[in-house]
Amino acid sequence: MSHYTPPLQDMQFVLDELVDLHEIAALPGYGEATPDLARAVLEEAGVFASEVIAPLNHSGDIEGVRLEGGQPRMPAGWAQAYARFVEAGWPALSAPEEQGGQNLPGVLAAAVEEMWNSGSVAFGLLSLLSRGAVNVLRHAGSPELQQQYLPRMVSGEWTGTMVLTEPQAGSDLSAVRTRATRQTDGSYRLHGTKIFITYGDHDLVPNVVHLVLARVEGAPAGTKGISLFAVPKVLVNDDGSLGEPNDVRAVSIERKLGLHATPTCVMAFGDGAGAVGYLVGEENRGLEYMFIMMNSARFAVGLEGIGLAERAYQKARAYARERVQGVEQGGDTGAKVAIIRHPDVRRMLLSMKSRIEAMRALAAVMAASMDQAALNPDPEVRDAHQAFVELMMPIAKGWFTETGLDIASMGIQVHGGVGFIEETGAAQYFRDARITTIYEGTTGIQAMDLVGRKIGRDGGRAIGAVIVRMRQVQVDLESHARAGLHVIGAQLKKGIGDLEAAVESLVKSCEGGPKPALAGSGPLLELLGIVAAGWQMGRAALAADRLLASDPGSDFLSSKILTCRFYADHILSKSAGLRHAIVSGSDAILDFSEAAF
Repeated sequence: MSHYTPPLQDMQFVLDELVDLHEIAALPGYGEATPDLARAVLEEAGVFASEVIAPLNHSGDIEGVRLEGGQPRMPAGWAQAYARFVEAGWPALSAPEEQGGQNLPGVLAAAVEEMWNSGSVAFGLLSLLSRGAVNVLRHAGSPELQQQYLPRMVSGEWTGTMVLTEPQAGSDLSAVRTRATRQTDGSYRLHGTKIFITYGDHDLVPNVVHLVLARVEGAPAGTKGISLFAVPKVLVNDDGSLGEPNDVRAVSIERKLGLHATPTCVMAFGDGAGAVGYLVGEENRGLEYMFIMMNSARFAVGLEGIGLAERAYQKARAYARERVQGVEQGGDTGAKVAIIRHPDVRRMLLSMKSRIEAMRALAAVMAASMDQAALNPDPEVRDAHQAFVELMMPIAKGWFTETGLDIASMGIQVHGGVGFIEETGAAQYFRDARITTIYEGTTGIQAMDLVGRKIGRDGGRAIGAVIVRMRQVQVDLESHARAGLHVIGAQLKKGIGDLEAAVESLVKSCEGGPKPALAGSGPLLELLGIVAAGWQMGRAALAADRLLASDPGSDFLSSKILTCRFYADHILSKSAGLRHAIVSGSDAILDFSEAAF
C-alpha cells in the first residue's frame, strides 16, 4: 500500500493566496486563527492522517465490520485510533468554545477534513455525522438537550447520526412512516425501522445520539408533518451518567460495494415499549432542522470526493514512477523506462492533479464564504456570501464527487491490469468513491436543485453575480504579460461565455415549464463546476506568477502555473460541448418514447 503524503504546500498556498486567512481571522471570535497557528494545525493533522488513520484504510476494508450478539464490532485498530483522535481534540476543532470546542475557522477545518478523508473516508465519516448532529442541536435543541448531550458530542466521547431513510422512503421523505407518541413526561416513544444508517451503532464509544425523523400522531401528511427527535442508544440520567439501554438496536449491517469499515445499519426503534426520544425544536418542523445537518453533510461529502481523489492520485503517481514498461517514444537508447515517461500516462496524471487542485481551491473559497456568512458583522456581506454558498452547494456535492469518482477510476487505469486486482489497493478508492455521488442527495437531485431552486427561482441573478467576479479574473489573465496566463484567460473567457449562454437558455426554458430545463440540469451542474473551478485556477495562476517574482526558482510555483494551463486546455475546454447539450439537447431526451428504451 502506498503511503499518504498530505498536500500541505498546496493547502497552505490556497489558504494564503486564494482565501486570505488574515481576513477570516479578523472575523469575530477567530482572533486566534493566525497563519502560524493554521500552519501548525495543518502539519499536526497531516501527521495524524498519514501515521494513524491511513494505515487502517486497507486493513479496515479487508476485515470490515461484523455483528456480534447484536453489537457491531469495528475492525482491529479502530478503537485505539479513535481514542487517540478524541484525546488530541480533533472532533472539537471548529466547535464554539462555550461548548468545549476550539472555535477555529471552517475554512481551516475543511482542509483538515480533506486529510481525514484521504487517510480513510470510512474513519472520517464518524466525525462528519457527529459534527452535523451537534450543529442541529446547537441551533434547534432545547437548553436541556444541549446541556445533556453537546459537551460529550463535541468532544467526540459520544457520536451522532442522521436517521432519515426507510425501506419505502429513500429520497422521498414525505413517505416517512416512523411514528412518535407523546408521553406525559414530555418525551416521546418512537416505533419504526430505518435503513442505510451510517455508524448507526458501533463499539468505539459508549453512547450514540440518533437524530430521527418521525411523525407525531395527527401530524399533517407529507413533509409538513415530520418532526425531529434526539434518541440516545443509552438513556442518560439526570446527573449525566449513563442509565439503561434504550429500545434501539442494530438489526443488521449492510453488505456494500465500498466503505466496508463503516457500520451501515438497519436500525429498529421500538421493538418493545418504544424508543425514548426527545423533541428537537417544534413539532412538524423536523425536515427544516434536518436540513441544517444535510447542508453541512453535503459539503462534507464533497470533501470526501477531494480526499479520495488525492489518495488515488498519489497511489497512481507512485506506481507510474516505479513501473518500468516500454521504451520512451522518440528516445534513441531503446532502454525501458518508467511509465510516467509515456505521454498518455502523464496526461492522466495531470488530469487527476489539476482537477484535485481546482476542487481544493473552490472548496476553500466556499468554506471561507461560510465563515463570512456566519460571522461578518455587515448583513449585506453576510447575505452575499450566503447566496454564493447556496448556489455552489450542488457543485460541492455533485461535481466534486463525480469528479472524485472519475479520478479514482483513472487511478485504476494508470495501474493497468493490476489496478483491477484488489491487493493493489487502487480499486478500493473507486469502490469507496462510488457512494459519494449517491448519499446526501444524488447528483441528479443536486442538479435539479441547482436549476430549479438556485437559478430558476431568481432568474439567474445569483449566478450572474458570480460571473461578474469570474470576468474580473479573466480580464486580469488576458491582459497579463506572461503568455501562459494569457492562454488561461482566453479559455476562461470561452468557458464563461458558454456558462452565460447555458444559464440564459435554462432560465427561458423554466418559463415554459420545468421539464426542458431539468433535462439540461446534469450538464449544467458539470459546466458550472468546471468553469467555477477554472476561475479559481485562474486566480491561482495569477498568484503563483506574482510570487515567482520573489522566488524565481520555486518548482512548486512554476508547476502550479503549468497545472493551471493544463486545466484550461484539457478540462475547461469541455465547456462548449456541455453548452450545446444544455441549449439543444433536451428534445431528444423528452421526445424519446418509454417503449424505445
